[in-house]
Amino acid sequence: QGFLMANTLKAVWSLVPSLARLARGTVAQGHRRRPEKLLELYDGEFCPFCRYVRETLTELDLDVLVYPVPKQGNRYRNRVQELSGKTAVPVLHDPNTGATVPDSQAIAAYLYEQYGIEGKKPRSRLLSLSVLATALRGRSGMFARPSRAPAVPLELYSFEGSPFARLVRETLCELEIPYVLHNVGKAPGSMAEWLPPALRERLQQDYVPPTANRRALQDRGGRMQVPYLVDPNTNTALYESADIQRYLRETYGA
Repeated sequence: QGFLMANTLKAVWSLVPSLARLARGTVAQGHRRRPEKLLELYDGEFCPFCRYVRETLTELDLDVLVYPVPKQGNRYRNRVQELSGKTAVPVLHDPNTGATVPDSQAIAAYLYEQYGIEGKKPRSRLLSLSVLATALRGRSGMFARPSRAPAVPLELYSFEGSPFARLVRETLCELEIPYVLHNVGKAPGSMAEWLPPALRERLQQDYVPPTANRRALQDRGGRMQVPYLVDPNTNTALYESADIQRYLRETYGA
């Protein structure tokens, strides 16, 4: 019971950065097309510039292969330098066009130009609020911890504004574990999307998620709830942020 209470408090505190960002990265507006090959993002969960890119990916409802680059982490930093000539993140690589894009605003503009709905442009960055969100999380997800890399990237169903998913992404970043991020932002205008999963299941038993990624999660895991981690290396699949964090540390932590 004490463990559950501690994790609930962590999740409540993890919600504060989402509020500071005005709930950005929560609703999926959609896209005009999906990239055939997975986008690649070199990312720091703690980074205010990276946060803006992840929010954009949630809004566009696009999947991406995330390579975490925490401070004092070296697993993917050389690759960042090879691609961009610098060691700073974020850096987006699009294997569909061959483009490599550094700088968060340039990445957001590129994503909207290539994949966004016609006529729509990315939101303003509001950097001061993103810096505040980072400050509120302290060192969480910031520094590398000793770990071993998985043979195959993991998969995480998440959306940027989820406080529970944030806890898992921070752990993945600290352990430098690459993962396919399946964005499952809420559909605009649907009240059922905002209900807690258990309450939604009781009140709307015929609920069908309105977006393709949310339907894929429900089909795969049995319910629409984030975070949901799939590890093809061990044939493991887990809901619940505390269970996922424990699994990651026990399986890949040193």
